[in-house]
Amino acid sequence: MLGKSPDQKQKNLFQPLLKEFINPDHPLVILAERIPWKELEDEFRELYSDTGQPSKPVRLMAGLLILKQMYDLGDETIMPVWVQNPYYQYFCGEAEFQWSFPCDPSDLVHFRKRIGKAGVEKILELSIKLQPRKDLRSRDVLVDTTVQEKNITYPTDTKLYVKIIKKSNKIAKKEGLVLRQSYKRTTRNLLLKQRFAHHPKRRKEALKAQRKLRTIAGRLTREVERKLSEEKLKLYINDLELFKKVLAQERFDKNKIYSLHEPDTACIAKGKASKKYEYGSKVSFAMLPGSNIIVGVVNYKGNPHDSTTLEGTLNHSKRICGREFANAIVDRGYKGKKKIGNTNIVSPGPPIRNNEYQRRKKRRQCQSRAAIEPVIEHIKDDCRMARNYLKGIIGDEINAILAGAAFNFRRLLRVIEQEIIFSVFEKIFPKKKLALIFQFNEKSTY
Repeated sequence: MLGKSPDQKQKNLFQPLLKEFINPDHPLVILAERIPWKELEDEFRELYSDTGQPSKPVRLMAGLLILKQMYDLGDETIMPVWVQNPYYQYFCGEAEFQWSFPCDPSDLVHFRKRIGKAGVEKILELSIKLQPRKDLRSRDVLVDTTVQEKNITYPTDTKLYVKIIKKSNKIAKKEGLVLRQSYKRTTRNLLLKQRFAHHPKRRKEALKAQRKLRTIAGRLTREVERKLSEEKLKLYINDLELFKKVLAQERFDKNKIYSLHEPDTACIAKGKASKKYEYGSKVSFAMLPGSNIIVGVVNYKGNPHDSTTLEGTLNHSKRICGREFANAIVDRGYKGKKKIGNTNIVSPGPPIRNNEYQRRKKRRQCQSRAAIEPVIEHIKDDCRMARNYLKGIIGDEINAILAGAAFNFRRLLRVIEQEIIFSVFEKIFPKKKLALIFQFNEKSTY
């Protein structure tokens, strides 16, 4: 059953309301008043039953998701911060100051699963609608891709073989199977030979130990599969098939497995000396030039070419914003696409001859595309997309969309701060002079 948020205007005889001792002009308070929480509650009402114990209020759970993404906090770390910060509590719909955690951290996991991708897209849509109208008038959109790294260790064949050995022993112990040998001591000794494997004098010994670990992992996998009953085999068939795929893959194979707990992780070449490869999924962002508002976020499984991601990103931004853009400005990685639907694809290329106006216009458009690069870095560093801790492909999609929505909310907080400063100085200076002093720079990112 859907729970309700407390009335923030109903006074309590024994405890003051939050609104009575917090700053009403704080940007987070003003943002909380502008968000249509009733609309979110009506959107998610169908996901709850009409009977049973009341759930946590939608405003509380959605507010926690927004805050943790805006301030780069985790499901566990946001709880003590929420207890200490009265503005966080007011943002989440509390009427009185609370001394305990609002919910268990695992409730955020269940709430994300409940609302799914469609729910977080609704939050992204709200973050766009709340922006000033003048900032949403652009007919152009900037599109670029980046990598959302998964929370896995640097993958090596040795690590995967050792994990297969441990998981096979764990399955055997759980189901009461008697194996010929557990190979625990042998595995430990072989791992010692992997130390300094890059050294020329130890390389041959390390490669021999790696082949031995692969043999042991295959031997245990086949023995466990052979000794499990038909009923039990159905429970572990996916794990065993995954083990076999890891053991069969070679160095230059495509669609390799890099992690047992995240098998959909892809290896994406970055092409930089500091970090040659990144392991995760590809994310495409669509952003309005000048205002830097994120209007589209699409996560793609694997490592598709940038040109194949463009149509899906434009369709997503069209669905979220409710309109189609005239021009999509991209880099040279999208070469080959000239037009998608009614949207023209603008990318750097040879200058247009005998038309100085069109040449300068195209040059300005292509120069504006560079603005999306620092925005993506801010989304990664400030909005919890540098490393994705959510599980599976659906976790990749939810985390990327929430990161885009959090960036828009952070921008909205800066707009509110500008409005507060403008209102304070409006009482001191004449309007004409004030407009010259405080001109909001729409082209700046921060």
